[in-house]
Amino acid sequence: MKLKILSLMLFATMLLVACSSEDNGADAVPSSNNDSVDIKKLVNEYSTGSVEGETASITATQLIVTNEENEEETVYELPEEEFFVSIAPYINETHPCTNHSLTGCQGELVEKEFDVYIEDEDGKVMVDEKITSLPNGFFDLWLPREKTYTVTISYDGKTVESELSTFENDGTCITTMQLN
Repeated sequence: MKLKILSLMLFATMLLVACSSEDNGADAVPSSNNDSVDIKKLVNEYSTGSVEGETASITATQLIVTNEENEEETVYELPEEEFFVSIAPYINETHPCTNHSLTGCQGELVEKEFDVYIEDEDGKVMVDEKITSLPNGFFDLWLPREKTYTVTISYDGKTVESELSTFENDGTCITTMQLN
């Protein structure tokens, strides 16, 4: 009988501890929330500087937003079929970059109009238009995943051609395209 009571008390104690609402933050993990979020719109808002008080970076699979005040991190999954890439063509100045900081990276050619032509590995034209870089000197694209592309960019009589791919381990920040 004493063993049953002791077992019951031990179980009740464990249950109370497990259900405690107190959070010391030791096991905190970034939240992930895509419910009712237009991820492309959200990425654009960070790219254009429309959001203040938060930093945002983007990998091949996630948008990671950090609140500057309390450093709380929110992670959003990117679309399964599309890959985000941000390109900063340059003439003289660039920086090394793999995963784009939507709120921190700065390119050389701010608010300039480029002729952009992108063709996939099968010769299908994906982009053939004039694109104006954002105030951060980059322009953003969403391309189909798991492909290799040939990118040609022209500006002010200068041109660059480069290969770009959209596989899981590829970077989202392209700062290696020097216009000559």
